[in-house]
Amino acid sequence: MSEGASADSVVWFVGASFRPEGDQTDRFIDGGFWEVKNPGDWHRQQVLKMQPGERIAIKATYVRKHDLPFDNRGQSVSVMGIKAVGTITDNPMDGERVSVSWSREDPIREWYFYTYRGSIWRVVRGSGDWRADALIEFTLNDAPQDLDRFRNHPYWKERFGDEPSGKHRFQWTPFYEAVATALLGFRNDRSGLIEKLREASVRVGDPPILSDDFVFSDGTVGPLPDICPFTVMGLFNRGLSDVNRKRAAREIATILAVTEPVPQTFEGIPILNNLNSWFFPNEKNLASGQFDLLWDAFERGLEWADVGDEDVSGAFLAAYDRANECPNVGWKLTIGLYWARPWSFVPLDSNSRSYIARYLNQNIPTKGPKKRASAKGYVGLIESLESKFEESSYPVHSFPELSLEAWRLAGHEPEGPVIEEPDVEYETTQADVIAEPYAPESILEDGGFLELAEIERLLERLRTKKNVILQGPPGTGKTWLAKRLAFALMGEKDEKRLRAVQFHPNLSYEDFVRGWRPVAREDGDARLELADGVLMQAIDAAKEAPKQPHVVVIEEINRGNPAQIFGEMLTLLEAGKRTPSDALELSYRREPGERVHVPENLYVIGTMNIADRSLAMVDFALRRRFAFIDLEPKLGALWRDWVVERLGVEPGAADEIQVRMKHLNETIAADPRLGKQFCVGHSYVTPTASLETGTTRRWFEQVVETEIGPLLEEYWFDAPDEVEQARDALLAGW
Repeated sequence: MSEGASADSVVWFVGASFRPEGDQTDRFIDGGFWEVKNPGDWHRQQVLKMQPGERIAIKATYVRKHDLPFDNRGQSVSVMGIKAVGTITDNPMDGERVSVSWSREDPIREWYFYTYRGSIWRVVRGSGDWRADALIEFTLNDAPQDLDRFRNHPYWKERFGDEPSGKHRFQWTPFYEAVATALLGFRNDRSGLIEKLREASVRVGDPPILSDDFVFSDGTVGPLPDICPFTVMGLFNRGLSDVNRKRAAREIATILAVTEPVPQTFEGIPILNNLNSWFFPNEKNLASGQFDLLWDAFERGLEWADVGDEDVSGAFLAAYDRANECPNVGWKLTIGLYWARPWSFVPLDSNSRSYIARYLNQNIPTKGPKKRASAKGYVGLIESLESKFEESSYPVHSFPELSLEAWRLAGHEPEGPVIEEPDVEYETTQADVIAEPYAPESILEDGGFLELAEIERLLERLRTKKNVILQGPPGTGKTWLAKRLAFALMGEKDEKRLRAVQFHPNLSYEDFVRGWRPVAREDGDARLELADGVLMQAIDAAKEAPKQPHVVVIEEINRGNPAQIFGEMLTLLEAGKRTPSDALELSYRREPGERVHVPENLYVIGTMNIADRSLAMVDFALRRRFAFIDLEPKLGALWRDWVVERLGVEPGAADEIQVRMKHLNETIAADPRLGKQFCVGHSYVTPTASLETGTTRRWFEQVVETEIGPLLEEYWFDAPDEVEQARDALLAGW
C-alpha cells in the first residue's frame, strides 16, 4: 500500500461465478481466499496489484424490473449485490489468488445504478468521483445509498429522474425490450411464429405485416422456411406510416403476449428500408446455419445486456462475430441489438456512425468483415461511450439520445442507400423532434456567471461585427461561453449549424480552408483529392440556409498562425465585405475563375488565452476584423448560488473560497511581472459534477494541489517562495 494511504481507500469488487461450476462464494468464504479462473494478462495484472490491508467485496451484477425501492417506470435497472466483505491478508503474487478474511453479508445488500460487469473492479475513495465514494461508504460502513441523487444523475435521469413520467423521452423502450424477451420463447417454435405472423397479415390486410415471398435456389418463390428475431422486430421498424407501424407492433405484441403498451412515438429508433428489412438473403446466398446463428447472437446479446458477467461476455462476442459474417446482416446487426436492448447497445446506422465520429470524436471500429465492427471493437465502443455518458458536460447521455441526436443532425431527411458490396444495406431513421429553443437566459440556466445584460451586449456585438474573440485568463469559461453564445444567436440548440476547430502550430490553410489531401483507393494506392476544410464547409452550409445563423468556433485562435491559416479568407471575413461583389479567388480553386465570398449569416467566435507566454502576439489585420471581448473571473453571487444549489458545495466553504480566490487574484494583478490577465478563473473552483455531502473541503484541497498550484508554479517559475506563500494562503486554516 502506498505511503499514507488509508486501508479503506481502495476496495476491490470481485465476482464469484465460475462456469460451469456456478457460484463460488461459499468456497471462498470458508477457505479464506479469493481467486480468478483462467486469468488472462489483464486479470493477472490486477490480482498482482492487490495488497494486504486493502478491502475486498464479493459482488454479483444483474438487472431487475420489479421489487425496487423506487419507481423504475418499467425500465430495467442495473443491480449489484454485495455478498461478502473482507480484508486482503496476503498476496502470494501468483496472479491468481489472494488470502482474505471474509465477513458474509446476510442478507445480500443491493446497490443500484453504478455497477460494473467485469470480475475485477478497483474502486478508489477520494478520486473526485462522488459515486465511488458513496459505493465504498455503502459497502464498508452500511451507509444508505442516496437513490434520488443517482436517479437524477445525467446518465440515469432520462429513465428514472424526477421529471413527470409524461415528459420523459424514449417511452418506447420498455415495449421493445418486452418484445425482444418474449421472442426468445419462440426460438424452438419458429414455424409456429411464422404461421401466427401470416395469420396477422391476413387479419390486417394491406400492407401485410409479413412479406412471405422467399426465393429458393431453383428460382421459385414460396413461403418463408425460417425467420430470425431481428427480422421479426424489423417488421415494425421499417418504412411504414406511423399508423401502420403501430398496427404491426400491436399485432406482434398480441402474438407474443406482451402487455406493455404500444408506443405512441418512435423517437431515436433507426428503421430499415422496406427493400432490405430481412437479416438474411435468398436461399442461394444463405450462409450455413444462418438462422440459428442470428438467434444465437440475439439470445447472447440479451444475456450480455441483462447479466453481463465475463463468461456471458465471451459467449456474446463469439456469437456476434459469427452472425456478423453472414450475408445481408452488415451494420444492421447493431441496429437489431439496439432495438432489443436500447440502453445497452449503440446502433451503428450511418447517421450514428457519422455523429459518433464527427461530434463525439470516437473512432468507429472497422476491423470486422467488410470493414465493419468486430465484436471486440463494438463492445469496446459501447464501453467507451458509456464512460463518457456519465460526464455531465457530455453532449449525450444514453444510446437512445445519441441515436436521436444523430438523426436530428443528419438534417431530418431519410438517407439514401448505404452500399456495402456484396451486401446492400438500406437505412433510415425516424423521429418526431424539433431543436431545443435557446435564449440568452438559457446561458444563465446552464451555469453562466455573467449578468443577463452582459450576455445581451455580447450577442449584439457578435451580430454587428460578425467576428469576435473572447479573451481572458485561464479558467474563465471562454470555450464554454463561445458555444452557448452561438446557440443563443441561433435561437435554438442546433449542433449541425455549429462547427468547432482548435488552432495549433501544425494547422495550415489547407486544413482550415481548402487543400489537397491524400485519399486511399480501393486498390490500396493513394491519390490526392481537393478537400474543403472547416471554414469552407461552414460557408457552403450557410449559403444553403441563408436565413439561419451558422457559427464557427475557433479555440485558442492565437496558438496557430492566424495569418497563414486564414490566408485571403481574413479579408473576406470582414463585416463590410460579405457580398458576392467582394468575392476573391482562393489559393486552391475547383475550377478556373472560381470566386468565393463569406455570407452574411456566418459568424466566427474565437477564444484566446492571454496568459500563455508561449503564444505569439496577434497581428493588426486580425485585430481589425474581430471585436475583442475581455472575460474575467466571475466569483460573485451567481457563482456562489450555482455551486451551492446545483453542485453540492457547502455554503460556508463557498464563502471562504470566494474570499481566498479574490485575495489570490488581487496578488496576481498587483504583481508587475504578471497583471490581471494572469488571474485564476472561476472554472478552477467550479466542480464538474455535484459533490458528495461533506467532501467540499477535500475537493478544494485537491484543486489547489493539482490544478491551481501547478499553474502558479508556471506564473512564478523563478520565485518558488511566492508560489508556496500563495498556495499556503489558499489552504490556511482550511
